[in-house]
Amino acid sequence: MAVSTVDLSGVRWRKSSRSNGASNANCVEVAFAGPAVAVRDSKNPGAATLAFPAVQWSSFLRHWGS
Repeated sequence: MAVSTVDLSGVRWRKSSRSNGASNANCVEVAFAGPAVAVRDSKNPGAATLAFPAVQWSSFLRHWGS
């Protein structure tokens, strides 16, 4: 699967729960699009979006999650 071909139209974006602090300067949103997970800057949703295979996203969360 080439993540660059993932269709993100109609996906539901979710803001990081860690964005609820006093300073919302570093907010991200994620969307689940079938076999891929997309990430974007919540302050600039029209800018570039990163997409990762879901298995790599899960690995990222296991490594960096708390």
